[in-house]
Amino acid sequence: MSRKRQRLVPDGFGLKRQRERGQAEADPLRGESGKRGGPGTRRGAACGGRTAPPAPLPVSVTWSLRPGSARAAVAELVQLFPRSLFEDALPPIALRSQVYSLVPDRTAADRQLKALQEQGEIRIIQLGFDLDAHGIIFTEDYRTRVLKACDGRPYAGAVQKFLASVLPACGDLSFQQDQMTQTFGFRDPEITQLVNAGVLTVRDAGSWWLAVPGAGRFIKYFVKGRQAVLGMVRKAKYRELLLSELLGRRAPAAVRLGLTYHVHDLIGAQLVDCVSTTSGTLLRLPET
Repeated sequence: MSRKRQRLVPDGFGLKRQRERGQAEADPLRGESGKRGGPGTRRGAACGGRTAPPAPLPVSVTWSLRPGSARAAVAELVQLFPRSLFEDALPPIALRSQVYSLVPDRTAADRQLKALQEQGEIRIIQLGFDLDAHGIIFTEDYRTRVLKACDGRPYAGAVQKFLASVLPACGDLSFQQDQMTQTFGFRDPEITQLVNAGVLTVRDAGSWWLAVPGAGRFIKYFVKGRQAVLGMVRKAKYRELLLSELLGRRAPAAVRLGLTYHVHDLIGAQLVDCVSTTSGTLLRLPET
């Protein structure tokens, strides 16, 4: 299957653009475009179908980003993250699949995300419920929330050492035993403390995934919410639903993260097809 997916979603999925026939489409996902800031900060280098051309960013969007960039997509998506649901204890998390809903050329999106990762502006974490489920977090958000979560705890020293030495130097999703002990000087008890703190999770013997303390509740809400929103489309007549109608409905109780947050994921993960109609974008379950 081609990694380049035709973008049929309306303006609300990210940066403003025109439909192929030149007719502007209503924006059911966002109101008037406003200024959206990204919390990321540049840091040092780490180790190791046809689409219409994009229109310029709206005048009110003032950050200096190219239309359709992965950086702009992540900055927009983290604004949808419900911080208050987690008492602001988690850094805002976007998913790689959501970025694909805004940057439909997946090869370009992956290349840009890799560059941001190598520049140290973002961290990418393995969410665990699927091999392709990657969370994206601005590095400064990650650092701030991890320090707050570990403040006053017995493992605070090991966490501070990790944030000061490993985080600026290595942007990898996972870390190996010899890398942690020989390159960064961590002793085995310190690595155990990082696991206890939730900064690392075990990948296999002698390797660990980068993690976010307390992210388990987010993952639980995300998986249940994804299934609930898919169920809304599945129960509709012909297993299809206008995007505007879906977003106008009352969300089921399982949808804790917001309908818009999940719809970006469904489209980017290709769990629904997008069909352009005279009434707006139609979401349809793929043929099985």
